Amino acid sequence: MCGFAGFTNAKKVEDPKGIVTAMADEIRHRGPDDGNIYVDDEVALGFRRLSIIDLSGGSQPILNEDGTKVLVFNGEIYNYQSIREDLLRKGHVFKTATDSEVLLHGYEEYGEEGLLQKLRGMYAFVIWDKKEQKLFGARDIFGIKPFYYYRKDDLLLFGSEIKSFLKHPLFQKELNEQRLPDYLCFEYLPTEETFFKNVYKLKSGHYFVWKAGEMEIRPYFEVRFEIDEEKTLEQWEDEIAKTFSQSVEAHKISDVEVGCFLSSGVDSSYVVREVSKVTKDVKTFSVGYAEEKYSELPYAQELSKEIGVLNISNKVSADEYFAAASRIQYYMDEPLPNPSEVPLYFLAQNAAKYVKVVLSGEGADELFGGYPMYLEAEHFAKYSRIPRVIRKAAAAVAKRLPDRTKGKRFLIRGAMRPYERFMRNNYVFHQNERQKYLKKDYSANKPEEYVKPYFDRVAHLDEPTQLQYVDIYTWMLYDILQKADRMSMANSLELRVPFLDREVLSLATKIPGRYRAHNNVTKVALRGAALRQLPERTAHRKKLGFPVPLNDWLRQDKYYGMVLEKFNGEIAGRFFNREAILKLLNDHKEGKAHNMKKIWTIYSWILWYEEFFVYR
Repeated sequence: MCGFAGFTNAKKVEDPKGIVTAMADEIRHRGPDDGNIYVDDEVALGFRRLSIIDLSGGSQPILNEDGTKVLVFNGEIYNYQSIREDLLRKGHVFKTATDSEVLLHGYEEYGEEGLLQKLRGMYAFVIWDKKEQKLFGARDIFGIKPFYYYRKDDLLLFGSEIKSFLKHPLFQKELNEQRLPDYLCFEYLPTEETFFKNVYKLKSGHYFVWKAGEMEIRPYFEVRFEIDEEKTLEQWEDEIAKTFSQSVEAHKISDVEVGCFLSSGVDSSYVVREVSKVTKDVKTFSVGYAEEKYSELPYAQELSKEIGVLNISNKVSADEYFAAASRIQYYMDEPLPNPSEVPLYFLAQNAAKYVKVVLSGEGADELFGGYPMYLEAEHFAKYSRIPRVIRKAAAAVAKRLPDRTKGKRFLIRGAMRPYERFMRNNYVFHQNERQKYLKKDYSANKPEEYVKPYFDRVAHLDEPTQLQYVDIYTWMLYDILQKADRMSMANSLELRVPFLDREVLSLATKIPGRYRAHNNVTKVALRGAALRQLPERTAHRKKLGFPVPLNDWLRQDKYYGMVLEKFNGEIAGRFFNREAILKLLNDHKEGKAHNMKKIWTIYSWILWYEEFFVYR
């Protein structure tokens, strides 16, 4: 796990070596073990290394035998050994035992598309082909590893984190203010845009070619659900058990010790159990709070004892939580107000004292049907069999009923199309309310317009499966994986996610909906497979997902005061309706409303803005 940064047209700036070194050093936290650069007249490449495989021989940038191709790479290729054997048979000569060099020789042998179709792993990389005078770069099929780029005229900046661009003299730091309403709805930007003008995310499963100042971006992979109705539930459980065990084994490849994150849920517990079967003295790491009703520690510690693994835990106090909030928004690069990112930061910080690599359970919910709203989608799918004209009439009547009327929300949403009612239906701010909290009218798009294209691609599938597909390309990509990468790498810790594996995905997209989320049970088949190895109470425990006592803390004078100061500040007054956001805060403090998510979304954005547009 590492970080890279670079730019084109190196001959057009003074001291390109110094610039690219400074860019790479800005993300030193991603790779504190080593750093190096490559510079010629056309490109500059900088690299920071966290040594995991081939500790003594894996420095980057890596050049091929004749020096015509150069690679910088962040991630892990889990099937690199078999690809390496094929390349050796074809006559390629390797200088190292790293997975990085496999990418370089693989590009020479298989070409762009051919290489990418062979890879099983998490990755973002760039290859400079000096002979062809072109850059080739790619991001893994899930988007586990980040890839940003900045385009302005004939200049291209690229790297693992946006903050590295700040060190380039031609980077123009401008706020992409028009996207603020979208952020208020989603808590992230639901497209490849960022809050920096002209800075974009390379989409998951995409690659680019840059040549003669022109950039072409192409997809090389798309998630496809091809349901197999032939197998029984028991057969699917067999398939999951076998495939996931193989994935965990592949994800354990390392020349350093590998540990595991452990919460109270089935996903991380299943990972730990698989690792413990083949690894002695595996270390697990958990996080909690002094406020016991929010803490997962008792469950994690209980499971650790039952399966015989060491559990190392830490607790986060309210003081620590609020003190870290600004620093975390800096590490995030893009504002993200997910409250669970803070305990994840402290969890990674503690784990990094003991290991360099951890395995975690991200992705299981999206692939195997883990969110309660997939069950809700099942109910709407049945209701949708009623002609829409009748459903619309029922919705019209329901809208006139008192707000607390049972079933009102279901009837109103039941008249909507899937893309209108289902896109993470827990919007932070709904479209019809967000404008009153903003200082300006941005004439923003309806939030569902961003997700409709994803629903359209899978309109032939059932509604719960449609929602899973959309989550994979939005919620998981822009929120779950964003915080997982940033919070681990902020602490120089490599986080691996064995559920997000090419072979596991291939299996998961064949499982019928009734074996994913059905009859008020989520992850039906996955729980069944896990139950073979875990205590029943663990396999069936409901998802908590890093619960945070933030709701209570915001009612305490000390922390209320911290937020109040920012809401009364100059930045809040520039972008938000101060009277409206203060009412949000005060109503929450007085117990008149539960506004925690809304408050934290605005507060986090202010902290992020300060980090990048005030302090730097």
